[in-house]
Amino acid sequence: MSSARVEHDSHKNALMSRLNWLRASVLGANDGVISMAALLTGVAGASASVHTLLVTGVAGLLAGACSMAIGEYVSVSSQRDTERALLAKERHELEHDAEFELEELIGIYESKGLQPATARQVAQELTAHDAFAAHVDAELGIDPDSLTNPWHAGFASAMSYTIGGAIPFLAIVLAPLASRIPVTYLAVCVALLLTGLISARASGGSRTYTILRVALGGIIAMSITYGIGTLFNVSGI
Repeated sequence: MSSARVEHDSHKNALMSRLNWLRASVLGANDGVISMAALLTGVAGASASVHTLLVTGVAGLLAGACSMAIGEYVSVSSQRDTERALLAKERHELEHDAEFELEELIGIYESKGLQPATARQVAQELTAHDAFAAHVDAELGIDPDSLTNPWHAGFASAMSYTIGGAIPFLAIVLAPLASRIPVTYLAVCVALLLTGLISARASGGSRTYTILRVALGGIIAMSITYGIGTLFNVSGI
């Protein structure tokens, strides 16, 4: 394998890793915006005091960030354990049945459209260069040197949720009483437009559809919880 090919694969893996982190961060921030907005507008709908909103907001941010961090840590840890088990199995198979593994690799390249002779030559050259790397890439699609770190994933998820959740929290707490709901709606809409735009650019999908989907989801969630909150209005209690 040429040094240019190795460098290309390295850049490709790094790019995919950055895109995955970007998507996860955007989703975390989007979840923070919507969850906190829905929670706080629901409480505000019951004519809660600023003190109650402060306590609710801080508790919501802490609970949400911890939940996101733990959930992401467990999820990525499970994925990492599965990937490690698959890598160990592949290494064992290469050590104990190299010929069968070579034929399997040839079959994979043939299924991708290579002629039998070409597929055999490619498989043999890649096996000679690094048999383990060739097999895990072709069979499993795993880069053993770029497994996701569950601690990093958990921390990134918690931070993105906190940043996203802080937007509706600050908007509803700092805005005047008479306008705190409209101000919060506006702040949330702007935040969701931004996360929708970033998500669309990262995924390569339709910007308009992605932005509308994200913003509409947040507005519906806020409206439902605000409506429920008004049913339990406690301003006179």
